[in-house]
Amino acid sequence: MDADTPQDPTLARLGAALGALPKRGPAPVAMWNPPYCGEIDIRIAADGTWFHNGSPIRREKMVRLFASILRAEPDGSIRLVTPVEAVGITVEDAPFVAVEMAVDGAGSERRISFRTNVDDLVAVGPDHPLHFEEGTGGALKPYLLVRGGLWALVSRALTYDLVALAEERESEGRLWLGLEAGGCFHRIAPAEAA
Repeated sequence: MDADTPQDPTLARLGAALGALPKRGPAPVAMWNPPYCGEIDIRIAADGTWFHNGSPIRREKMVRLFASILRAEPDGSIRLVTPVEAVGITVEDAPFVAVEMAVDGAGSERRISFRTNVDDLVAVGPDHPLHFEEGTGGALKPYLLVRGGLWALVSRALTYDLVALAEERESEGRLWLGLEAGGCFHRIAPAEAA
């Protein structure tokens, strides 16, 4: 079976509904309130690869199209949403991966922008903060808020670049290791733990 061609009826309906959407940028999924129609066998792996029925979806245009209709639900689940239906999918880590980074300026003037694996361009700032978690074995896992509660895991290579920009600074009465970007100080970890 070709993973690029929708085979099950729900995926085919989603594709048909998507054909009527604007071709640029994410859809206004927050404004839609369609009925929930259950789960569909779509999985986004931790590395950002999309799968349908166990096979990778190889058509990048289809992946970008589906990525444009993702919505994070209050319970933490991720759904594909069209004006007529919503279906649940499986996301192993984050729905996106930040794969390129550009840094301009330094200190309080520093701007950091990312491109995701589905071509979202996001500038770090108050509306798009960086969040750092501890992964398995104590590894640092940075995330970037892309839109509407949907996060991008920053790739490992870019994590090293981010850490190279880190500095110690007092924040809320405590010394933190973090980095300045987009007019905000993004805390990585308490300085004494770093």
